[in-house]
Amino acid sequence: MIPMDNKERIELLKGTSGIQAGTSSPGGLVNYVVKRAPTSAEQTIRNVTLSYGEGNNRLAAADLGGRFGSVGEFGYRFNVAHEDLDPYIKNTKGHRDLVALAMDWRLKPGTVIDFELEHSHREQIGVNAYSVLGTGTASTAVLPAPVDPRVNFTRQPWSVPGVFDATTGSIRLRQSLDNGWLWTNQVGSQRLRTDDRLAYASGAGNYSITNMFDARGNFDLYDWRSDNEHRYADTFLTEVTGSTLFGKLTHDLSFSFMRQRMLTRTPGSQRYDYIGSANIYSSQVDTTNGYTSTYSPTTDLSEYSNEFSVKDRIHLTEQTSTWVGLRYNQIHRNSVNTDSTEPTHDERGITTPWIGVTHKLDSTMTAYASYGEGVESAVVPNKSSSYANAGQPLPTLRSRQKEIGIKGQNAKNNWQVTWFDITRPAASDSYDSVNQIYTRQIDGEAHHRGLELGGNTNAISQWNLAAGYTWIDAKRQNSTVDTNINGQRPINVPAYILRASAEYKFSSVPGLRSGLRFSREGERNVTEYGEIKLPAWTTLGASGHYDNKINGTASTWTLAVENLTDKKYWRESPIQYGHYYLYPGAPRTIRATVQFRM
Repeated sequence: MIPMDNKERIELLKGTSGIQAGTSSPGGLVNYVVKRAPTSAEQTIRNVTLSYGEGNNRLAAADLGGRFGSVGEFGYRFNVAHEDLDPYIKNTKGHRDLVALAMDWRLKPGTVIDFELEHSHREQIGVNAYSVLGTGTASTAVLPAPVDPRVNFTRQPWSVPGVFDATTGSIRLRQSLDNGWLWTNQVGSQRLRTDDRLAYASGAGNYSITNMFDARGNFDLYDWRSDNEHRYADTFLTEVTGSTLFGKLTHDLSFSFMRQRMLTRTPGSQRYDYIGSANIYSSQVDTTNGYTSTYSPTTDLSEYSNEFSVKDRIHLTEQTSTWVGLRYNQIHRNSVNTDSTEPTHDERGITTPWIGVTHKLDSTMTAYASYGEGVESAVVPNKSSSYANAGQPLPTLRSRQKEIGIKGQNAKNNWQVTWFDITRPAASDSYDSVNQIYTRQIDGEAHHRGLELGGNTNAISQWNLAAGYTWIDAKRQNSTVDTNINGQRPINVPAYILRASAEYKFSSVPGLRSGLRFSREGERNVTEYGEIKLPAWTTLGASGHYDNKINGTASTWTLAVENLTDKKYWRESPIQYGHYYLYPGAPRTIRATVQFRM
């Protein structure tokens, strides 16, 4: 649960931005940029935000920033937020809180220490997904009509909220060296504590169905409790960057070493109680088949890695640059059940290269191409009742991605065209019908190819227009557990995604602007062989913003409406523990927000 109140923006590092960041993760990397102190000693930040949303969702947040000291050498950014969670989904009340502080200290010219710390707490009743209806065989199952998304159909009087506590912090020293070189040292740490609780629907045991609900919407109701789960992550990074001249070519170099530790510590056992059977159209639970409690040992996981990397941007000409990178990862992973059984050990070293090239076609257009490999790491779901190898790490393998694109940018327009080709390891579950249990293993790859188009313009007076389209050709390949899956589209991957928006600024009312948003996603597979597909869906959203001043205080008032037509649709269709799930799209929702900048 990542709170957004203290985040300045979210960056997706791919394409040319990925080249500059040296990323090699399939599809790019998501970077959450934390709000920092203002750079000027004269600037102060005093923002208060109030928001009210559908149901009875209420948010109050403050954002404070400034600098102090004899020459403004100390900077701070403090964020605090509280939200009462009572969204459009009925019976899902909760609350969340955030306290975050980011500071910097300019010790002397060329030496800066950055510090950040945030703590968040969230409690909320969980929501269960729906499922397809049938007799347990995908070929005879049916997709139910879209349901009312406001109904939390597994909510019971005895349901308890899940609890999520997170503390994250880091400290970074940036030291300027001679000749423009920079040495950065950073330490980061995260501590997560979770009480994982959910009244959930799964299968229909009365009809020997484990992967879906029965044809009339009946399902088994369970109460899941896994309290006091702990996850720890620690990272140390040291990096030296700078430019040098070899021959007649300038090289922008980066050398880094990173040490990571990730630990998962779970309670001695997890408990899931069979409560009875129920129906998606009724809140009553049939308990005539009795009540049973099941306890299963959990799995503790320890993972350590050392990463050495070098990156080099070579300026071939004023228009052309190449980007070359090499990473070496040493990975050590161990897991063991909390009853001391089934220990596993995985130790290996992986070298992954990365190369890219950019060429400026003119002052506004750049073409680029890249190839990279990434490290793929996965762990079997920690559910011993479903998996024979529950909680165990799978072999660490490589992903490969290729990308070619062209982008243009000037004062009023920017656009891009990108072709991508991504291959990454895929996992499959083989089923032991005798022992009625799955084994998860790496099984071939998922191959995603596609074309991405995007752009925006404010060249038309008073209008800001933007649109993006992604076509995705995704297929499974090289599977040996189930060779029939080769050539099939992976579950829950849409055939295409289309987004568009238009915003209009009213010249007759300074500060007033309104906008429309259009979203459409293509059909996707619900089952492995596409016997059931989610239809494509389309939604519209609208918003209005008004900037003004009240007694000299700047303010922004916003009214936003999502799913303007109140369309009912299935939003996505993941599979977990061999069970097909369906999530309904949100109904028409309205949210009002005001921010005061004092």
